[in-house]
Amino acid sequence: MQDRSLERKSHRRTILAVLACAAVMAPGCADKRGGPIPYGVSTFGVPDSPAVIPLEAGYKIAPMDTLSVKVFKMPDLSGDYEVDLTGQVSLPLIGSVSAADLTTTQLDDALTRKLGEKYLENPDVSVGIKSSTRRNLTVDGAVNKAGSFALNGPTTLMQAVALAGGTGPDANPRRVAIFRSISGKRQAAAFDLTSIRRGEAEDPQVYAGDIVVIDGSSVKAIQKQLLNGLPILSIFSPF
Repeated sequence: MQDRSLERKSHRRTILAVLACAAVMAPGCADKRGGPIPYGVSTFGVPDSPAVIPLEAGYKIAPMDTLSVKVFKMPDLSGDYEVDLTGQVSLPLIGSVSAADLTTTQLDDALTRKLGEKYLENPDVSVGIKSSTRRNLTVDGAVNKAGSFALNGPTTLMQAVALAGGTGPDANPRRVAIFRSISGKRQAAAFDLTSIRRGEAEDPQVYAGDIVVIDGSSVKAIQKQLLNGLPILSIFSPF
């Protein structure tokens, strides 16, 4: 009986040791480079200069912009809506609608058409820009305070992450993507924040209009979709 008791204790200790090792090793498994977005892209240059025009004069909606949508006599449909990273805006009844690179007038027409097809008779829709990310830097993903931030001078990737409160506890700092518009196309490149912090890689400059996404276990599905590569997403190709 004593031998069996000792055997059971030894078995429990073995299981606990395995679980402890797994708990220690698990975070390290995620802390590595990866994904289809390339690192060390030498031609990932300065983004297109934003046109200095009023938002109302032909402004094109960008991912992460906040839109103010008003539907006459329909308070349940009216409100502020954020364009997601893929350029879609989701509204009640009609679901996701492509918004990126449309003017507010064009989106107004699209929403009016969709609402009038099934739900409302002669809907009266107006769309406005509440906040524009083309004037700000957006930091999203596994950070402590995701959001859009005004740039008051030259800013690097490390400084941008600091603006967002630093990387979160579940972040993979070796897998950070920057999305920007160059020559009229949406492009992306990956960066290793760990190497940058160690001085092993250059800390790249970021610009107004850029979207920085830090990978991590808790990032949203839409962010994962971008980081893992949409079928139409590749470096130096539009998406």
